[in-house]
Amino acid sequence: MDVPRTVTAALADRPVDGATCLEAGAGVGKTTAGLLADGADRVYAITNDAEHARTVRERVGRDHADRVAVLDADLVATPLDTDSVEIVTAHGLCNVLPPATLDEVLEELTRIAAPGCHLVVDDYEPLPEDAAMRDLFAVENAARELADGRPALTFYPATTLRRLLGGHGWEFDRERTLLDPVPWTANHVAAHANAARASARPLPDALGDPLLAEIDRLVTAIDEESTGTMYSLAFRLPG
Repeated sequence: MDVPRTVTAALADRPVDGATCLEAGAGVGKTTAGLLADGADRVYAITNDAEHARTVRERVGRDHADRVAVLDADLVATPLDTDSVEIVTAHGLCNVLPPATLDEVLEELTRIAAPGCHLVVDDYEPLPEDAAMRDLFAVENAARELADGRPALTFYPATTLRRLLGGHGWEFDRERTLLDPVPWTANHVAAHANAARASARPLPDALGDPLLAEIDRLVTAIDEESTGTMYSLAFRLPG
């Protein structure tokens, strides 16, 4: 699997070689691939999405079965032992966690981190007010809130995550910009539009129909857009 340059840049200054690592929120395993490429001894890729777990096993785990364990688990209660991981990554994870869940996840990541553990958090600043993608994300959030009472996306400023992680005992190490602007491609637009539609369609017509119409309008209007910033934060657990 190709390793995105954002992952390579985020891991470049971390001591991955020979380490026991965790990709928190594995997605399709791109950071797991980056950790393996940098010489990780063992990588735990955790996701509670069964499709993502299958993808990681097929794309990464098959060729590195002795070094990768794909775990289908909730990040608020992982099956990993206390003080068992030396590198933790969260690449594009925090924006899909609402505030209450985010704090629970950070507490769990702190529990499994060994003294001296490195944590790398890569995520997105809130989009500028004039960004068309911001409007699409707002509709996606509205549909999800109406469907199950929680937002689909929450974009945390880097300063907010620094404060939250400091409260869990992590010492800030560095910040770097990974993308500025962020290229939201037609595929990204389509993926978020489809997620919004999936939440809107089961709603009563009076609620769902206006949302579906607005989603279609935004997809046509946006096509693709480059806007916003993706950042990388690195921390170390004392000890």
